[in-house]
Amino acid sequence: MKKMTKYTDHAVEKALDLLAVPSPSGYTQAVVERLIVSFEKMGYLPERTTKGGVIVDLGGQEQGNAVVLQSHVDTLGGMVAEIKSDGRLRIVPVGSLNANNTETENCTVITKFSGIREGTFQLINASTHVNKKFNETARTFDQMEVVLDEDVSDREDVEALGISPGDFVCFDPRSRVTESGYIKSRFLDDKLSAGILMSYAKYLKDRKEPPLRQVYLYFTVFEEVGHGAAGSVPPEVTEAISVDMGCVGEGLTCTERMVSICAKDNGGPYHYDVVCGLEEAAIRTGVVYAVDVYPDYLSDVRATLGAGFDVRHGCIGPGVYASHGYERSHVEGVENTLRLLIAYLDGHGHDERDSKRKKKQASTRLAEIE
Repeated sequence: MKKMTKYTDHAVEKALDLLAVPSPSGYTQAVVERLIVSFEKMGYLPERTTKGGVIVDLGGQEQGNAVVLQSHVDTLGGMVAEIKSDGRLRIVPVGSLNANNTETENCTVITKFSGIREGTFQLINASTHVNKKFNETARTFDQMEVVLDEDVSDREDVEALGISPGDFVCFDPRSRVTESGYIKSRFLDDKLSAGILMSYAKYLKDRKEPPLRQVYLYFTVFEEVGHGAAGSVPPEVTEAISVDMGCVGEGLTCTERMVSICAKDNGGPYHYDVVCGLEEAAIRTGVVYAVDVYPDYLSDVRATLGAGFDVRHGCIGPGVYASHGYERSHVEGVENTLRLLIAYLDGHGHDERDSKRKKKQASTRLAEIE
């Protein structure tokens, strides 16, 4: 396995730190605080948006023609919809959480005023020695329930714990990194890429030189429900790149060890100049990458375009297998994504008059992270 750089280590460390903080869409205050403290410790001045996201100005040698790198720290989750007569909870998904791959998962109920309660998400009548229809029952949110780890037997018992409809349900991420470099967890989408952006910011601080182009980081908190980056884009931004997860699966060429460049998703093609610029940067600097067409995907940058911002747009990310389930990536995918960001932002621009100078500087700086 390729040896990790210190910035790859840092990215994984920060991702694990974010993964430890529950943050389904709509309940992201704690993870946002974690972000703000981390950036302040690095010497940046993060700003909180009205909607609850975080924007960080990384500076730039050339003002204007700025690029914003978007990542989201909200995740999938659930919400209590009904306290049933037997004391079990019916929940509805927040985002596109799938009932099939959350069965038997440990979870917590975040009450509004009475703390946290633990439970497990189970099929109704989950004992295989009792339920003769266990195998044939479809796993849907109407056929499954949260079984609380509390002595409750009816609705009144549950209400006495302070649980009510509208409480968030957060699922255990089960994060771990294997000796072989695989990163396994729920919600790598998109906290792994959030960690990569944090590491990119650390790299810039360590080299004591801003990027050639002005760069903003934008951590959104409603991506999983469709409107994360629909506002708060700085006015000088002309290019928005969603740094999300790269799809891995049948019909695609990306693996967990690569950085994926998305050419098209459900929203249509990404900006041709941006796609070509990203691929050129990967080729020039030896980044291991794939260009793919995602069959069922939308990124934060689609919300930016839908809100009317006049920007070029792109999407990249480390390859992630089993998306929106128990996901898996690899440290090499993290490193390739980080290296592509450095190469692209320091070596590519739409004004090519000084492209040779930019490319030479980018190659030198990539060597610095070895």
